[in-house]
Amino acid sequence: MTSDPNRIRRLLTMLPAAALLGACGKGSGQQADVSVAGSVSAPVLASASVPDLSKVKLVLGDQVKLLRTKAEAAGVLEGIPYQIEWASFQGAAPLFEAVVSGDVDTAMAADTPALAAAAGGARVKVVAASVSSPTGVAILVPPDSPIRTVADLKGRNVIVSSARGSVAHYLLFGALREAGLKTDDVNTGFLLPSDAAVAFSSGKIEAWATFGSYQASAEIRGARVLRDGVGINSGIGVIAASDAALADVGKRAALADVLRRLALSNTWANAHPKEYGDVFQRLTGLPADVAKLAISRDRPQLRAVDAEIVRQLQLVADTFFEAKLFPKRVDASQLVDASLFQPA
Repeated sequence: MTSDPNRIRRLLTMLPAAALLGACGKGSGQQADVSVAGSVSAPVLASASVPDLSKVKLVLGDQVKLLRTKAEAAGVLEGIPYQIEWASFQGAAPLFEAVVSGDVDTAMAADTPALAAAAGGARVKVVAASVSSPTGVAILVPPDSPIRTVADLKGRNVIVSSARGSVAHYLLFGALREAGLKTDDVNTGFLLPSDAAVAFSSGKIEAWATFGSYQASAEIRGARVLRDGVGINSGIGVIAASDAALADVGKRAALADVLRRLALSNTWANAHPKEYGDVFQRLTGLPADVAKLAISRDRPQLRAVDAEIVRQLQLVADTFFEAKLFPKRVDASQLVDASLFQPA
């Protein structure tokens, strides 16, 4: 896709109308007549059907400011008619807790924590997806560790970030199974990434399953990758929204608009890694080499939730359920709302 900034600006000018039509038209019984040239002609929507976005505030859940840095670097949120508040978390587990409590409207996460939240009863829907490199999740060991293979983890202590059902937990489960081991062949503990990072760097952790900038930081300091996610993890990331937010007409319209803007920010960031990296480093405070490594593995394009995404989500959900790591089976087809987002 082109990285022409003029094209992005042109697309941005079209977003509010497109988002309102897509979000408000669902189930309203109203028809939109769109001309060939792309301008909207009457009848469009009854005025009562179009919410006043100036009164809407979205609280967008983020992890390590990944969404926010792209959006701010690309400038895609300039001139929005609604309010945005960012809420950044260390991991997906506390992020989904905030969604469940109603403090946050959306969650950006990998596939497994979104599925884990749904299995735990969270009332959320996956509204958009992306695919990144599975190298962005790994099982790490200290550089001088005698552990050379996953099979060597038998009887060892392994820390997983950040909770049961995380993308790192799925990697550990898959890697153990691949090596012919059972989950109870290792002693598994769970820690938030920042706490685990301190323990790992001080030599208190034999092996650590982690992801993203935490993984990159440890690798820069010499940690050895025992097994990354290639061949195990799907690399699917999702943006999920609470059922409550989706049921609110104003928030639904604003979310439809912001998703299209975030899609443009991904396109821009992938085409401008240096500029994006500078903003990412400034907002996160990470060292330059850590920031560069982390974002080199995070080059997704936001995409609609299609049948292939649903199939892969179902595969992950069934794997965890059959392993008794989920309390109930998740029907991925019922977890998605594919009506809200279609890429420009």
